[in-house]
Amino acid sequence: MRNDVELAYWWQKIQNKVKALPFKPVDILLVGATGVGKSSTINALLGPDVARVGHSPSPETLATQSYQVDEWLRFWDSPGLGDGVAEDAAHAKKIVDLLYKSYMHSDGTWAWVDLVLVVLDGSLRDMGTAYQLLEQVILPCIETERIMVVINQADMAMKGRYWNHEKCCPEPVLEAFLQDKAFSVQQRLWEATGIQISMPVCYSAYEHYNLVEVMKALYHFMPTGKRKLPDGGINKHSPQLSDSNPRGMGSHLAALMSIFK
Repeated sequence: MRNDVELAYWWQKIQNKVKALPFKPVDILLVGATGVGKSSTINALLGPDVARVGHSPSPETLATQSYQVDEWLRFWDSPGLGDGVAEDAAHAKKIVDLLYKSYMHSDGTWAWVDLVLVVLDGSLRDMGTAYQLLEQVILPCIETERIMVVINQADMAMKGRYWNHEKCCPEPVLEAFLQDKAFSVQQRLWEATGIQISMPVCYSAYEHYNLVEVMKALYHFMPTGKRKLPDGGINKHSPQLSDSNPRGMGSHLAALMSIFK
């Protein structure tokens, strides 16, 4: 059930936090598979029709779109993954490009994206592609404290079973299942990368379940400063995208394509 009072309270806290920053706006990149509910998440948190939600087989977010909430906060909705090997590789490369998109200032080179919000699909048993995206595309490109992982579609996590439609919340069996899923995501990434992300929040944008916890997490993850990049916008951990480099764009695209085979 949506709690508009608490949502408004935490939204005000987020606004107060970003307004106190010495820069604006804070840019947040949303990443996830096609149909995972990135646009629905924006609308559930910030109000209807902030982002156009796709209901047809063709996703609405075919290219990166920005949603300027106000002068202090802006969301970037990246293309969804899961549309095919070649398309996914191109989308993954675009995500890398966005994470290293930079601008010059008198005090150095700064990243455009301040925070990544990764939306996973709680209705899927096999989240291998999502793990690989995090392990091989997101985590190498941005600091862990700037990666917020959430799990949408909590109401469909057990194919709709044990969801209390009257109260719009999970019953104990489903709640335990969701807790296990969130822990599994955290543990899998730790085992694969040695990096421990914060425990993902499970929620349902459609059912307006647990949105306050998502907003609380967003407040916690809101950066306190811009991302500093070395001159040139690429750091030692980033994939090299130069065509002239034998380990450059061609080999990197091949690696990205191998993720989605």
